[in-house]
Amino acid sequence: MGDRFPALIVNTSDFSSQPVGNRIVSRIVNRIANDGDGMRAALAQAAHALYTTTPNPRVGCVIVRGGEILAEGHTQPAGFAHAEAHALRHAAEAGIDVRGATAYVTLEPCSHHGRTPPCADALAAAGIARVVAAIEDPNPLVAGQGLARLRAAGVAVEVGVLADEATEMNIGFLHRMRLGRPWVRMKVAASLDGGTALPDGQSQWITSAAARDDGHAWRARACAILTGIGTVVQDDPQLNVRAVATPRQPRRIVVDSRLEIAPEAKVLAGGGSWIVAAVDDAARAARLRADGHEVIVLPSGSGKVDLAVLMQELGRRQINELHVEAGTKLNGSLLGAGVVDELLMYVAPCLLGPAQGIARLPQLERLDGRLPLHFHDVCRVGPDLRIRARLAAS
Repeated sequence: MGDRFPALIVNTSDFSSQPVGNRIVSRIVNRIANDGDGMRAALAQAAHALYTTTPNPRVGCVIVRGGEILAEGHTQPAGFAHAEAHALRHAAEAGIDVRGATAYVTLEPCSHHGRTPPCADALAAAGIARVVAAIEDPNPLVAGQGLARLRAAGVAVEVGVLADEATEMNIGFLHRMRLGRPWVRMKVAASLDGGTALPDGQSQWITSAAARDDGHAWRARACAILTGIGTVVQDDPQLNVRAVATPRQPRRIVVDSRLEIAPEAKVLAGGGSWIVAAVDDAARAARLRADGHEVIVLPSGSGKVDLAVLMQELGRRQINELHVEAGTKLNGSLLGAGVVDELLMYVAPCLLGPAQGIARLPQLERLDGRLPLHFHDVCRVGPDLRIRARLAAS
């Protein structure tokens, strides 16, 4: 996806409204006039890494002197160069001296030795005079220490430029670092009166091809896609990314309390799926493992999967963004467990009448018991509306 994003961007749409064709650029200029311009250019670099860096954050770095971009870089796949090192390497390969320059980075430079050395040290050693970071890194291994190392080395540091945009770019990583679980995005396609399928389960297609393609772009940026056994039985989905180009496929996860999934289910094609159960059926689990899948047993005590524990387990497994495409039962259970952060709703301009709904929730006796949401983003996708509504606590 690299050539979709020009290197120098200074007027960027809100990253919270991505995808929709993953358009990020609206205007290109030749010089960086201020810190906002510099950070927008860095965010555009981070967008190159939208589908490739998991479990690491998507970070962009742009090195500027006198309004001119000297070098730029973005986070490479896990185990390879971080954005700052990527930019510094480009400068070195071009024979560019970056001493006295300003580095714009979308996330605080790291301060620890992992699979790569500390980026804060690399920037200071290169003679960078000033670092502008969009946000601090809540990773306990960093958590302000990168900025402190830069200041101790005599580098001027500023934090907070385009912080909201940078947060949206890495909302899953930041959420996992703070709460230990992924950002959970529940995708729903519905009619204007809230129907997601006819009573007999027919649902293909309520929304347009444009909406479905956009949904695939949201799949692509997720670390994993989750569904339930009911959806597998009813629709037999592949649950992969097909409508947009992507260098990797998200992990596929099926909540299947009784391990009833059929070996020929499309979601199992190619191996590598995670099946989450409430029972430890040795024979069925052995069959799945022999086909290259993993069985995770997390009982709730009531014959169901403990969804809250599942989210903590996915956080432990470094899942940043979890994309849910499930039916009304599992959607209701996830919402009831309080583990959903955002609804990604595609609403078609049609009415279905009696139909299956978005989520099976308990009947309320009082309106003040309703589940509060707030609209984060609303836009048109083809003939449909795309609404992103966040839970009040998210």
